[in-house]
Amino acid sequence: MAIKNAQLTTTTTYILDPSGVNDPVGAVPAGKTYAVTNILVCNSSLTTAASFDMHLVPQGIPLSNSVTCVVRNLELPAGETFTFDSERIVLETGDAIVFVAEPDSGAGLTTLAATVSYLEV
Repeated sequence: MAIKNAQLTTTTTYILDPSGVNDPVGAVPAGKTYAVTNILVCNSSLTTAASFDMHLVPQGIPLSNSVTCVVRNLELPAGETFTFDSERIVLETGDAIVFVAEPDSGAGLTTLAATVSYLEV
């Protein structure tokens, strides 16, 4: 089992490849298949609420609120954690989990941290 962590931004955060080194960039690497077991999003602020969108984006499909969005504008109060663990998600080469969050806490970053736990299958 593996985990990936990233601080969410006000633009797009590709959680499985936040540094952009995979091929394809931002997504499940070539020749790999991942079974996602759990997704956590934590608001680390002690005082400020924050919100996020989460997208499951198949290879070759653009990010779209009308097509790829699975969580839309979910507000997390300060200090709260969201858990997405009742469904299993299988991602193949080029598929991605993408977040967009707000508000900006400085330099395009937010107070939200995301963790994805997955198994390579």
